[in-house]
Parts: sequence; structure tokens; C-alpha cells
Amino acid sequence: MEFLYSFSKSRLSWLILFAFIIFFEGCALFFQHVMNLAPCVMCVYERVAMMGIGIAALIGMIAPQNAAIRWAGLVGWGYSAYHGLMLSSQHVSYQFPEFPWSASCGLETNYPAWAPLDQWVPWMFAASGDCGKIVWEFMNLTMPQWLEVIFSANLAALALIVVAQILGAKKKA
Repeated sequence: MEFLYSFSKSRLSWLILFAFIIFFEGCALFFQHVMNLAPCVMCVYERVAMMGIGIAALIGMIAPQNAAIRWAGLVGWGYSAYHGLMLSSQHVSYQFPEFPWSASCGLETNYPAWAPLDQWVPWMFAASGDCGKIVWEFMNLTMPQWLEVIFSANLAALALIVVAQILGAKKKA
């Protein structure tokens, strides 16, 4: 745990988290623009959650030695990863509905008026796909199922880092 505590106080740890997010966002854009898989409403919301983790990583990178900034990054990471997990779980329920006639998501995104991402950056945040349609699988998991794995792994890593923060702070005192 001491290693995790020290590592979380380095810019490298936050840079690695940010690099993972860039990789996953790059994969999403590859699926959309190279493989021509139209993103659905849930897909673009999941992208926003992933970007939230990226923003949290940038916050943590500002001054990881500063406990307040580090905790702001950790809270942002947790908030975004949790919401990403909830979104991807809901997306999975659209793909594998208990009652097929009730499973659908909206056809248009519903961003706040102060942040119309689909208008600002349509190539990344406009939706045109069907949430219930399975368009890609790898190792018998669909894209939203992989996102459940990714967001869950983020929460597990975050939990370890938070425990290390608590134990590291106790050790310092």
C-alpha cells in the first residue's frame, strides 16, 4: 500500500490513467470512423463518462503532491467511473432485455443546454446508432459489456488507491 500511496503522488500515475483514457477514446473513434459503427446515445454518454475520468486525471496531474488536488482527482475519477458503469450496465440491459418490447434508448442525445456536445463536436458526440443492436463482440462480450469491465476495473483500482491514501495519511500522522 505504501507503493500505491507514493505512486499516486507522482505525475506518472495520473499520466498513465490519462493515457488509458486516450487509448479507449481512440478505440471508440476507430470503431466509429474506421469501422463505420454508428454510436448510439448510450455510447456517446459512455464516452463522456470516460472523458470525465480523463479530466480527473488531468486535475490529479496538476499537483499530485497536494492532497486537496489529488483528492479532487480521485473524487472525479470515482464519480465518472461510477456513472460510466451505471451507463454501460443500462446499455447492456438494452442489448439483453428481460422484456424485449420495453428495451430502447432515445434516438437523440440530451446534453445540458450549457454544453451541447453533439453540436460542438458532432464527429464525437452525435448519436445515430441503435442502443439495442449488437454491432461488435470480442471474446463473447459486446462493447457495453467491455465498458462494464473497464469502468469496474477503474473503480477497483480507485478503491486500492483510496485505501492507500487513508493508510498513508495515518502513517504520516
